[in-house]
Amino acid sequence: MYAFHAAVAIGNARLRGNMQRALLRLEREQQALRASEESFRQAFEYAPSGMAIAEMGGDQHGRLLRTNDALCRLLGRPASAMRRFSFSDLVHPEDIGTLLRTSAEGGRAELRLARRDGSYVWVSLRNSVVADAADGPRFLLTHVEDIEERKRHELQLAHRASHDSLTGLPNSAELRARLAARLCATPPRPGGGYEDGAASPDGGVAGAGGVYVDAAGHLHGFDEFECFGTPPPVETAPFDGHVHTVPPNEDSDIDDGHKGLAVLFCDLDGFKSINDRFGHHAGDAVLIEVARRLTSGVREGDTVARLGGDEFVVLADGLGRADAADLAVRLRNAITPPIRVDGRAVRVGASFGIGWAGCGMSAEEVLHSADQRMYIEKRSRSKERRRAG
Repeated sequence: MYAFHAAVAIGNARLRGNMQRALLRLEREQQALRASEESFRQAFEYAPSGMAIAEMGGDQHGRLLRTNDALCRLLGRPASAMRRFSFSDLVHPEDIGTLLRTSAEGGRAELRLARRDGSYVWVSLRNSVVADAADGPRFLLTHVEDIEERKRHELQLAHRASHDSLTGLPNSAELRARLAARLCATPPRPGGGYEDGAASPDGGVAGAGGVYVDAAGHLHGFDEFECFGTPPPVETAPFDGHVHTVPPNEDSDIDDGHKGLAVLFCDLDGFKSINDRFGHHAGDAVLIEVARRLTSGVREGDTVARLGGDEFVVLADGLGRADAADLAVRLRNAITPPIRVDGRAVRVGASFGIGWAGCGMSAEEVLHSADQRMYIEKRSRSKERRRAG
């Protein structure tokens, strides 16, 4: 009996000891957890860059649950107001696709977020997923870094690479890129249709829009010209959104009303004498003013580019032959009035050559055609008429 009670006492003592050690370990773990939570809280709240916690899954997916002070300052919104939004509510409309393509785990994106004052700021988003030990509620932890200055610098470099440093107009490389983007390698056949085995749809309906499949198997759009053939099944090729560019028929004396992509090649008359008499400073001032007048004389969406020296090019889509001729006259009349440079009035004239872009042509061929027509027009006018416009 004594031995039994002694064993029970020893067992109870060991049990109490184990329980005390277990309680001690639990207390230490709780303290460590509290310390870890406090460290996370402080790291979250006092991080120098923006931090946000958002819901994952369900009807409230993406809703902001918590934001730190840096993110609130960056967007100019209080934390209480931030909880009414998700990132999709704040992202710039043009960047919503970038946000949706960003994966939840480890996703990265550079996009613009809206400030309270209506402006936008460029940020870099980096996502990670947080879950509890029991695989409970999962949250999205998003790090938001302000990259406005870097992005502005990148955009400035890109602008300098594609625009003329003197006039601010698109430069020669950008002009060729914009022109090439409108052209494909498949030329139209005379009277409608396509070469290189391309099939055109709509059963010969003149002037109707539709699609065609070129020899490479690409599906294109087209409009406003006579076509023939049987429509191919849409599933035969992916639609790339290209609308075939077709020049007007210039062999006929009658304007058939066709609208195309006009290319106006402009060369200034009398510019060299201004450079020689008054110096390059005066010449630069003239080029800047001519660029301004050309830009003011075209529609929104048209392109005015400086090709180099005193040569400019205008791309104007949706014009007929009469429209292009009228535009050339208006632009010439806009250039010829006197230009004030250092207290003196100087004048330049302008010669225009009108070319037409068409699929099957390269950008160089289009520009060369317009350039040749400009020289024909320049030689047909006397020196006095050129200076007077």
